[in-house]
Amino acid sequence: MNKVLAEIIAGVIPHKMTRNRWRGILRYGIFNAIRLKREISRNHTIPKFQLAICAIAKNEGPYFKEWIEWHLAHGVDQFFIYDNESTDDTKDILEPYIKQGIVNYKPWPGYRMQLAAYDDCLKQHRFDARWIAFIDLDEFIVPVQDATIPDFLKRFEAFPAVEINWLVYGSGGNKEKSDEDVMKRFRFHSLPDHYLNRHVKSIVNPRRVFTMIGCHEVARINGKAADSHGNIIKNNFRERTPQQDVIRINHYAVRSLEEFREKQLRGRASGTKTSVPMDYFNQYDLNDIEEKQ
Repeated sequence: MNKVLAEIIAGVIPHKMTRNRWRGILRYGIFNAIRLKREISRNHTIPKFQLAICAIAKNEGPYFKEWIEWHLAHGVDQFFIYDNESTDDTKDILEPYIKQGIVNYKPWPGYRMQLAAYDDCLKQHRFDARWIAFIDLDEFIVPVQDATIPDFLKRFEAFPAVEINWLVYGSGGNKEKSDEDVMKRFRFHSLPDHYLNRHVKSIVNPRRVFTMIGCHEVARINGKAADSHGNIIKNNFRERTPQQDVIRINHYAVRSLEEFREKQLRGRASGTKTSVPMDYFNQYDLNDIEEKQ
């Protein structure tokens, strides 16, 4: 269904969580949803991967190695990477991982292609992975109470999705770009209860969801999503208190000032044609607490 028409129809539903779910279902298409439910009921394929990550990127080459190695060390065993017209060395950096079968690389040109990439990932890999996390290259999933992300997910077998909160990291006063790893360079983060940390990213059971709703939430086929404490989610993430004590997503939204200016020049794979404003840097450059070594 046309996105605008889906928004109009879903807009009459008063409850925000229900409205968002139907927004996703309508965008996916009612008949497509019926066919998908039938396909899922008939397909009993055992997933090849326990946990995959789906991401779309544009000129993020220098950041891939650290990002991939971190997540491999914490239980991710496959990456579905959509390349939105990168002109840097992204493909060359990913080549060793592609040859090892760790990265599934797909050129993904065009404007406003993030949701289309997520839809394609679910369509192509719905039966390939037990869980798929939808995150960006400036986000690192950090298990706090468990050794790995799959260890954390063992407690969520009954849920179609888990929503994990951000912890926003600032520039720490760094002006210039460096070859040092992002997680070593940027040690200052926001107050845990800062309103920006209410944002979430989702790890989903792809056989129990239709599609993503934006880049944060998911349209579920059945069941309710859970927060990181295992509670059923009843309110939109903007209305909830951030949780970072069990698991969190370190969000390095600005990095250094030089890197942020590079981000302004390249634009975002999510699709905006306008430059990322300097107000964004000021909003996300949060350095209230120094992370313990």
